[in-house]
Amino acid sequence: MRWYSITFVLVIAGILAGQAQANPSNKTLAATMEVYVFPKSGQTATQQSQDEATCYDWATSNVGYDPFELSKQASQQNMETEQQKAEAQQSTRGSGVRGAARGAAAGAVIGEIADDDAGKGAAYGAAAGAVVSRRRAKRAQQEEIQQVEQQGQANQQATQHQVDNFKKAFGVCLEAKDYLVKD
Repeated sequence: MRWYSITFVLVIAGILAGQAQANPSNKTLAATMEVYVFPKSGQTATQQSQDEATCYDWATSNVGYDPFELSKQASQQNMETEQQKAEAQQSTRGSGVRGAARGAAAGAVIGEIADDDAGKGAAYGAAAGAVVSRRRAKRAQQEEIQQVEQQGQANQQATQHQVDNFKKAFGVCLEAKDYLVKD
């Protein structure tokens, strides 16, 4: 008899442990959105869950977007911003060579006119052209990266504004159902 009792306790403990692993947080819908809800009229957890689902649907239809989709959109925007920054950093490759070629051509003409030595003029022109071209490219690269970062920040702010609007609508609905709501 005692063997059966121990086995039963171990089986129940295993089941409970498995349930805890399957849903470790047991967060409500509101808590996943960082909206904190307290039932003012003694609503049960089941009733609160139903009310949250109803208010979620109501808020989604009223503001026109789903906050979980907005979260995915924000992640995508971050990835795109980082990709654009990486592309901008690659944009200066070859600028020194192109500048050197242009500088060499100009230097050859000037060298020929100045002292009948096109080779010497081309060498000076190539060096100067490479330096100037690299500086211009670096400055343009920095401006492009700054512009990409500013656009990314603007996108994130717009998305956050939409999430905040959703939370307001969600909270208003829950308050109408007699919950205390804080976000």
